[in-house]
Amino acid sequence: MEFNPNLKLMVTIGLIILASILKVVVSNFLKKKYRKKGVDKRYLVNNIRNAINLILLVFLMLLWSNELQRFALSIAAFVVAIVIATKEIIQCFIGFIYLSTSAPFRIGDWIEVNETCGEVSAVDWAKVTLLEIDTKNYAYTGKTIYLPNSLLMLQSIRNMNFMRRYVNHSFTIVREDKGIMPIDLIHSLKQKADDYCSGFKDVAERYNALIENRLDVKIAGPEPSVKVSTTDLGKIKISFSIFCPTEDAIEIEQKLTSDFFTLWNHCNP
Repeated sequence: MEFNPNLKLMVTIGLIILASILKVVVSNFLKKKYRKKGVDKRYLVNNIRNAINLILLVFLMLLWSNELQRFALSIAAFVVAIVIATKEIIQCFIGFIYLSTSAPFRIGDWIEVNETCGEVSAVDWAKVTLLEIDTKNYAYTGKTIYLPNSLLMLQSIRNMNFMRRYVNHSFTIVREDKGIMPIDLIHSLKQKADDYCSGFKDVAERYNALIENRLDVKIAGPEPSVKVSTTDLGKIKISFSIFCPTEDAIEIEQKLTSDFFTLWNHCNP
């Protein structure tokens, strides 16, 4: 049955408005519902929004099927040019299918692509939206990054989701050699590190074992380590490695740095 084009246009506009309202209502309802329970369900909201978009697209294609068929026949001679012009869009759509089937990450995971690190906040047919994270202090920068799905098919993706709770935080301190025996400081610094990590030692051991079982590899930790070495220029380098809650990593680093300089100045001849 052929409908009047004006009627089809009105129905199309109505469907788009209805879908937009439905997405807002459903998203707000689910966010309020699960926020009260303290559960992160952003991935569910994202999937529902994508499902509504898919259903809307199917209805519009059925509604305008005759026009689309005539349009397709009329541009048959330009198919090659259209494919070339829409190559990036096609690659992004294929990338979306790849990400959906292989599932290298999900909403809320921390991932790293090239030197870009962030938390996955949304995934659609064209792009992945990341909330940028500074890997030096494990804090959100406030910036939003949009990665095309086609890029994620060509670049390696590092899933850093385990770092959301605990991280193997490493840092170094470099000083000039002024006759101090840095090896004498190691025991005191190691003891300080053990004291700072004692409050979460049991949880850290369990989480460390969980990561090793999941990845089937041996990782550093959970015991803190303090090592002394030298740089290429002959300066003294103290290296710290601490398996600790992500939110406490910078605070513990500052405490150990302060302890190091206190001990260093005390030993300074």
